[in-house]
Amino acid sequence: MTAELVRGQNHPLSQSRLEIRVSAGAPVVAAAALGDENGRIHGVEWVAHPGAPTRPGLEVSRQAAANHRLAVDLDAMTEAVHRVSVLLALPAPGSGPGPARFGAVAAPFVAVTGLDGSEIAGYTITGLETESAVVALELYRRQGAWRVRAVGQGYAGGLADLLTDQGLPEAVQLAGAVDEAVTRGLARSVQAPPSRPADGDRSRQPAAPAVGPEQGGTAPQGAPGPVPPSYGGQPAGGPGQTGPQPAYGGTGAADPSATAGGPIDYSHPGRRNSAPPPPPPTAPLAPPGQPARPVAGDATGWSMEERLYNQVWGMFEDLARTAAAYRSAVDFAESRMDKELEQALSDPRSRIGGQSDAVREAARARHAQLVGQAREVLDRDLAQLAAEADVVEPALPPAFARWDNPAWHAYRVPMEIPMALRLGDLRLPEADRIRIPMLLRLPLERGLWIDSGRADPVDGSFTDSHDMRRLAMEAAVAHAARLLAVYPAGEFTVHVIDPAGSGEQPLAPLTRTGVPAAPPARGAAGVAEVLGRLTQRVDLVQMALRGGAPDALPPGFDTSQQLLIVNDFPHGFDDRAVNQLRYLADEGPSVGVHLMMVADREESAGYGPLLDPLWRSLLRLTPVPDDHLADPWVGHAWTYEPPLVPPGSQILHQVLTQVAAARRSWSR
Repeated sequence: MTAELVRGQNHPLSQSRLEIRVSAGAPVVAAAALGDENGRIHGVEWVAHPGAPTRPGLEVSRQAAANHRLAVDLDAMTEAVHRVSVLLALPAPGSGPGPARFGAVAAPFVAVTGLDGSEIAGYTITGLETESAVVALELYRRQGAWRVRAVGQGYAGGLADLLTDQGLPEAVQLAGAVDEAVTRGLARSVQAPPSRPADGDRSRQPAAPAVGPEQGGTAPQGAPGPVPPSYGGQPAGGPGQTGPQPAYGGTGAADPSATAGGPIDYSHPGRRNSAPPPPPPTAPLAPPGQPARPVAGDATGWSMEERLYNQVWGMFEDLARTAAAYRSAVDFAESRMDKELEQALSDPRSRIGGQSDAVREAARARHAQLVGQAREVLDRDLAQLAAEADVVEPALPPAFARWDNPAWHAYRVPMEIPMALRLGDLRLPEADRIRIPMLLRLPLERGLWIDSGRADPVDGSFTDSHDMRRLAMEAAVAHAARLLAVYPAGEFTVHVIDPAGSGEQPLAPLTRTGVPAAPPARGAAGVAEVLGRLTQRVDLVQMALRGGAPDALPPGFDTSQQLLIVNDFPHGFDDRAVNQLRYLADEGPSVGVHLMMVADREESAGYGPLLDPLWRSLLRLTPVPDDHLADPWVGHAWTYEPPLVPPGSQILHQVLTQVAAARRSWSR
């Protein structure tokens, strides 16, 4: 089955010889960069581009074209190579007519296929605007196995900025060499095909023959590109194809089907949905002089879910940006006032009489004016964001919504996994009433740590250690219930370790509905049994992936995502169990085993530095509002608020009851 990736999502690769197929709405330059374990490019010899199209295990096109096929042999990569990045760039403006930014063309589509053309993973690069170069996707090693990740990182500065960001010292020179090579090969570039007419308007016209550079012409618009090379053995075109196979950038003959008198099908052979997404909702006209009224789902995306996801994080960026601008303006006003006072009072003559008082008053007045202007801008932006939050929150699907959202009352067990899951809300002191949903992409790429230690809540309330442990376990149950609710029946399994039984009451919503795979494990024997079983599962799946046989698992093997809730750590855990937890936290997410720790880090200090890697690998969440999530871009910590179930609400029981019923029906 083909994996339709979204930005940041990864997928395992079971083959080492692959093709990367690119479909774009305009001629683009395709390149590939080799990186070390940190993603750095060590020299120009680590980049395959039109001027140097072949590198060990890599071959790219020599020309700018609307469609590309890049050949990749992962077994031919040296041990120093840990990452292969596929790069796309628009030809430089001086190379000829063409768009200068990806926002002016249709979203490029990149597919990873086997040698037989079977598509393994596809990715549509959406959200590009002013960028002229983009890292489309990357193939990377993880524990000896290769995976593909959708990246979609764009650069407005073009290929030079992209290569500089990848750590290449000769980035500018190499970008110039690529532009020069593309300029020399523009006669071979394949233009994007014209728009296909409606079925009823198509006329059967013979395709024009391909004219190559050797004949003194250029390929006509819409002509098929050259046949790509094969890795050896069977030709790339299939068993029935005969004749010579030209190398990338060669001329070759046109596709025989293009001269048979029938229409040419330009659709991607493995793409399931080649139609562009429907247009986003249109905002109603605003009164003159008023800002546009916000509409839920007006961001880019191929589905309403993706649009809402992008809109939420657009709101996060807008709030971060406007808060940073306000803080910067206040800092400038204060530094300017200090400088004016220092300059005025450094002259002894200004301290005579009432002149110094006048200087102070004037400086303070200018400071108040600047701060007032900044506050007006902030209030205007916050009012727009608040209005957008008011329309977005009710439109969110259950996976993105709060527990008090009516979407949960209409909940039904889904058939597909959503893009992301809501883990709580984020806010800043400047905008206390605006809550931005904190969305985490699925499947989880790291475990969670629910901190049950002492905290200083931002609301000033006091919570003793006993209540903190109870609240932490209730938060863990709420997070686990969300994960169970957003996965299809049978595709998510929960295990619980509660050595002393202290979490019996908070765990009741899970245990009463029978959702966990087994009753919570108690005592040292129960802890050892669950950890040993999950550790063995990680080893089995990793061996299958490394051996290139993901289907060669034991009969009846549970392939669903696994979540292990660990309560009351470190009580009841010996050194072996601690090492197994570290192993699950590090290696588990890549094979579908996730860890949720409910623990106080200070109580675990007795293990010393042994546990530091464990805490670093987990995402810390708190059961009470806390400003622990640092954001270096804004220069301030975001306040995190957990997704609590409203007091007295039965929504958790209702949702878990449906999940349990769906699991029973699925297992019959």
